[in-house]
Amino acid sequence: MGHTITEKILAAHAGKDEVNQGEHIVANVDFMVANDVTAPITINILEDIKNANIKNEQIALVPDHFTPNKDIKSAENVKKLREFSKKHNVKYFFETGRCGVEHCMLPEMGLVGPGDLVIGADSHTCTYGALGCFSSGVGSTDLAGALLTGKIWLRVPETIKLEYTGELKEWVYGKDLILMTLKELGNVSAIYKSLEFIGSTISKLSMYQRLTMSNMAVEAGAKNGIFLPDKITEEYVKDRAKRSYKMYQSDDDVEYSDVRKFDVSELDPQVSLPYLPSNAESIKNLGKIEIDQVFIGSCTNGWYDDLEIAAKVLKGKKVAPSTRLIIAPPTPAIYMKALRNGLLEIFGEAEAVIGPPTCGPCLGGHMGVLAAGEKAVATTNRNFVGRMGHYESEVYLSNPAVAAASAVAGRIVHPEEVL
Repeated sequence: MGHTITEKILAAHAGKDEVNQGEHIVANVDFMVANDVTAPITINILEDIKNANIKNEQIALVPDHFTPNKDIKSAENVKKLREFSKKHNVKYFFETGRCGVEHCMLPEMGLVGPGDLVIGADSHTCTYGALGCFSSGVGSTDLAGALLTGKIWLRVPETIKLEYTGELKEWVYGKDLILMTLKELGNVSAIYKSLEFIGSTISKLSMYQRLTMSNMAVEAGAKNGIFLPDKITEEYVKDRAKRSYKMYQSDDDVEYSDVRKFDVSELDPQVSLPYLPSNAESIKNLGKIEIDQVFIGSCTNGWYDDLEIAAKVLKGKKVAPSTRLIIAPPTPAIYMKALRNGLLEIFGEAEAVIGPPTCGPCLGGHMGVLAAGEKAVATTNRNFVGRMGHYESEVYLSNPAVAAASAVAGRIVHPEEVL
């Protein structure tokens, strides 16, 4: 029986010829990440260990959740990361003007790549599977152990194969594919499983759309999401990679735990209704839903390509008087590219608020917190109760074109309605 790409990566990092579904292994870790919410817990554990010697070139500490520091507590958390990084000579500590959203920064900087085993104290660490690596979120305690040993204990997951065929319509993107998939799978059917994305549709997706899809694998409960690396992968990583990489492929005779096939040629933009990402519906099935706020950004849909899509919709238009639009490019590099290419001018003229690189609005941390009864459209990955503010607020997830169009209309609309 053949092996999946996930099994091959895990076998290589466990020093074995092969591993099988359900097997428990101890594997070498290539890279780790933590943020201003999760890293302080890890640091507190390590501070109790005398003469702790950490893997200081295999970790990125990225204070991105409540930054720029919104209050004294968030400032103290970042101070803890800063002092720990200085004490242990952590190579990759990023702050303020050098800092962005962790899951956008690491691929952009070439710190993660094909064939890697990556863990992070954040559930959306699964993002990097778009590059053809195994990446998964872990707890802060697990991260502390990995920082000391360079290893992680794992169970080899079963794999669900997801195959997509058909040409996508205009205004339909990777975000719509993953929302449709989550509706099909539900939010628990893939617990501790690997989601393997393949098919003729997938082979044509840009790296940024792939990153969006793998980012949301965890919303089905998955351990990781992963794409088979190809020419698009190679083009993305070849001038970025900080380390050598290996592009694994799944065997033809793999026995998957489940196989789902989707013809997406008739798929319309999808919108996830409160309060689960899997509660997705075609935009054509929605009634009139008036909104108070739109957020475009995050590790899911804040990539430069996403900002370009939003700018295409917003150019020459104004945000509805009843609606607030917040746009936050997720890394300094993306922010500067958007500035140089005139996207920020388009957003400003549309009367959007342009924020710094931060996770803040996505998790209701700061910058755009919702009041009771308010409704928002967001290009983010979660719309749980209270996700972006008051527990009586509502969040609707969409692609950046739908988000931009909805900001103009003041209600959730298909982009064609405002163009």
